[in-house]
Amino acid sequence: MPQCEMCGADEASLTTTKVEGAELELCSSCTDFGTEVRDESTGSGGGKYSTSSSTGKSSSGSSGGSSGGSSGSSGSSTRPRDMFDDMDEIATDYDDQIRNARESRGLSQEELADQLNEKASLIRKLERGDTLPTDDIQRKLEGELDISLVEGESAEDADWDTGDSGTMTLGDVVKRKD
Repeated sequence: MPQCEMCGADEASLTTTKVEGAELELCSSCTDFGTEVRDESTGSGGGKYSTSSSTGKSSSGSSGGSSGGSSGSSGSSTRPRDMFDDMDEIATDYDDQIRNARESRGLSQEELADQLNEKASLIRKLERGDTLPTDDIQRKLEGELDISLVEGESAEDADWDTGDSGTMTLGDVVKRKD
């Protein structure tokens, strides 16, 4: 039996509802928190978010329609992979790590910038935390300073891992202000 994505209640049928910009499968009690999403499958197909081409190109229209249908299925217990799954998360204290590693080697910001073939202003911005390093800069810094700017799994991340895919609801995550 499907579960409400907000409260976790088992319901025979759920309604797709938009809450704060997210489309959720909700029970009848929770649908009051958002607006019901109507299926436009019977429409003309020229909707705002349509993936089919209006010029009549069959190859792009058919491939767009088939991928759109598979990504929207809620019967699957695993979510589709996205580009963020393969990305490493930069450490929250990356600025301190860069500064401490540079200072421990006795380098000035200008000297480090010269070694990396970058501008000193970039090093200053990174050490202030004003900008995140690009992948290329991150690799250069990690190699030159012998540090890792990738954040490991924190206790906060461990809270999200239930060990059982598909049973997590918003009610498991949200902290109420009662």
